[in-house]
Amino acid sequence: MHLTWTCKPFSDLTLRELHDALQLRMEVFIVEQNCPFQDIDGKDADAFHLLAYTEQGQLAACSRLFGAGQYYEQVSIGRVVVSPAFRRYGFGRELMRQSIAHCEQLFGFQSIKIGAQQYLERFYQGFGFAQRGAMYLEDGIPHIYMLRA
Repeated sequence: MHLTWTCKPFSDLTLRELHDALQLRMEVFIVEQNCPFQDIDGKDADAFHLLAYTEQGQLAACSRLFGAGQYYEQVSIGRVVVSPAFRRYGFGRELMRQSIAHCEQLFGFQSIKIGAQQYLERFYQGFGFAQRGAMYLEDGIPHIYMLRA
């Protein structure tokens, strides 16, 4: 299955793209994970949004990318999400490869920090991230900070 990748600052998103990203994030982070939290956190306007659409126009995956000092002290990747309908295609790995590549293109070769759900530690280790610090709870879900130097 072929995906079309696009990366845009918030101000360049179409209403459809914004809707699709928010809908997917709600479907996974709030409904599927049964975790009521404030997904629209006031940070979307500061982020670049990486979106992956199928040939049929469905949003399969997305993430938010931040320059150093915008979310963490380092460049960061967040709200990494793949639609449940497209998980069997390896799009999570491609989303992380694309997210890292776009961070390097946008912000140069710098450390990248993420706040990862702890159960995904091995997944992120595969992209060069290493745990930094102790586990913490975010909205009742165990998380860890990870850094890719």
